[in-house]
Amino acid sequence: MITVNDIAVEFGGTTLFSEVTFAINETDKIALMGKNGAGKSTLLKIVAGQNKPSRGNISAPKEAVIAYLPQHLLTADDCTVMEETSKAFAEVFQMKAEMDEINEQLTIRTDYESDDYMKLIERVSEVSEKYYSIEEVNYEAEVEKVLKGLGFEREDFNRPTKEFSGGWRMRIELAKILLKQPDLILLDEPTNHLDMESIQWLEDFLINQAKAVMVISHDRAFVDNITNRTIEVTMGRIYDYKAKYSHYLELRKDRRAHQQKAYEEQQKMIAENMEFIERFKGTYSKTLQVQSRVKMLEKLELVEVDEVDNSALRLKFPPSPRSGQYPIVVEHLSKAYGDHIVFKDANMVIERGQKVAFVGKNGEGKSTMIKAMMKEIEYEGKLEVGHNVQIGYFAQNQAALLDGEISVFETIDRIAVGDIRTKIKDLLGAFMFGGDDVQKKVKVLSGGERTRLAMIKLLLEPVNVLILDEPTNHLDMKTKDIIKDALKDFDGTLILVSHDRDFLDGLAEKVFEFGHKRVKEHFEDIKGFLEYKKMLSLKEIEK
Repeated sequence: MITVNDIAVEFGGTTLFSEVTFAINETDKIALMGKNGAGKSTLLKIVAGQNKPSRGNISAPKEAVIAYLPQHLLTADDCTVMEETSKAFAEVFQMKAEMDEINEQLTIRTDYESDDYMKLIERVSEVSEKYYSIEEVNYEAEVEKVLKGLGFEREDFNRPTKEFSGGWRMRIELAKILLKQPDLILLDEPTNHLDMESIQWLEDFLINQAKAVMVISHDRAFVDNITNRTIEVTMGRIYDYKAKYSHYLELRKDRRAHQQKAYEEQQKMIAENMEFIERFKGTYSKTLQVQSRVKMLEKLELVEVDEVDNSALRLKFPPSPRSGQYPIVVEHLSKAYGDHIVFKDANMVIERGQKVAFVGKNGEGKSTMIKAMMKEIEYEGKLEVGHNVQIGYFAQNQAALLDGEISVFETIDRIAVGDIRTKIKDLLGAFMFGGDDVQKKVKVLSGGERTRLAMIKLLLEPVNVLILDEPTNHLDMKTKDIIKDALKDFDGTLILVSHDRDFLDGLAEKVFEFGHKRVKEHFEDIKGFLEYKKMLSLKEIEK
């Protein structure tokens, strides 16, 4: 059991949280929730031993292994994927090397009676006991199994890690963590860089093979599937629920309703007493009563109602200019880079007003198809963009295309028209740009902040075909809900590339699956598609 004892974090005169105490048991799967800035990542880093609290401490058994996957990695190395991942077993390999070395010394030394010789015998028996208590493992097979589960192909194993993007390097770190079989796994936004198949594999691993887990994630379906407990960080304290995320939301609603009732009753009582004090403060016969009521009010512990993020904004896209009946028509489209075929003979017809999802493993051609639609790459075959089609495009690197020299407010002010001009600050607030943030220059924003700003910009441009490539990677659940509601009401055509099932659910009515160099059309929504895929994989297992 790992215990968090009365910890507090303070900086610059501000208290982020205080008096935080809880225990993590060996089968707990905990979701760490709270709005952005509440202190979730800070708390996770403290449990991981990366940061020190201002007060309090973390206690854990001496042998406990705690593994932490941060949101952003800054690794630089010269290993292959296989070598880097095998570092998960470095301690085991080290024990084996030490045993071999001591055994060799024992065979060549002759000072059998000396203290040094006795110490070597004690050390080798201590290391041997530890080494042989670890069940025999085929390490290479284990590494291979985890890497494949996280989306790597066998031909990737001997490629240098520096050839991979940040997202794939994050998967290597995740693989190392999972292979260590730690007592507690701490994950900060683990699904941001995973495709749907890898997320499902990770879910299965965390549910069936991991010990304790604590996770921060904006992927609601992922959190709901893997957790059995929710700790909410809000207003400088925590609430601990023995419930998964969706149940916790209901319990939190009840809690707020009770708090609100208690708050209103207390305010009424305070008002009545204040009125009594004002009325009788000069009256000799009531002096004692007045004094006792003043003392009572001074000692009174005020009921607080937990903040509710009321920045939720009803976003509406500008009306779409009418396009032709078929905004996108693809016939016998093929794309290859040298010998590498991305897909071949792809066909797709997207009708006006349809909302479709592109799904499939990373590297199977989803973004390539979009680049073809945007005329950014050459291809073989036919791709027609229909009459009067005006495309709004959110690429994964959209954030990098913003003007760094102007402020957050100016970025939006330059394109906003109509009613929304009076609500720019509300709109920025809904996307977590509060107070002085609106005057920051774009160049000082973090990657996540730029992504959010690029998204707002896109929401305000009048288009009739929206193409969104992984739009939810840096958005919290509240902001995702705001965008999802706006996209449901969008009267144009929508093409979504995403691995976020919860976001796609109720939004995409048709699915194009990219994989094995083909593009396959499914006429179900995302739920139907996933059910179908599970059936398919079960049949494959039976075969």
